[in-house]
Amino acid sequence: MILKGNMVKKYISKGPGETKEIGFRLGRLLGPGDIVGLYGELGSGKTTLVKGMARAFGIEDKDIVSASFTIIAEYSTKPPFSHIDLYRIEKATELDDIGFWDQIKGDGISVIEWAEKTEGRLPEEIIKVKLKSLNEEMREITIEVKDEKDWDNL
Repeated sequence: MILKGNMVKKYISKGPGETKEIGFRLGRLLGPGDIVGLYGELGSGKTTLVKGMARAFGIEDKDIVSASFTIIAEYSTKPPFSHIDLYRIEKATELDDIGFWDQIKGDGISVIEWAEKTEGRLPEEIIKVKLKSLNEEMREITIEVKDEKDWDNL
């Protein structure tokens, strides 16, 4: 469906395997400079979705962990893939201290869990992914993009 000039796709995932598959399909469409902001409550499947995206770049599931202990994890892929978890960030001003803004610039791909902690300071053209728990296994996943490129293949 199209909404305010943006393209929005909504999925219902019946479990972690489907969430990873949606992430994989999204990952295949990402290119240099793309920023993906993940929004959702604790336990909504953000890290599971990241595992699927990372698999599209040859990164194994076991290498993607909730980065709550490592805020920025960068992988040597082509283009570079960064998994950024802002769960422990308490104030947006801390983003400057950890080099967040430098990390999301350039030709790498940045996937940001807890993107809401940036307080709306991310570039307008990011890919927004909202995850909502429907029950213990099922998730509603809404993906919003500004540029339609190949998103019909998602």
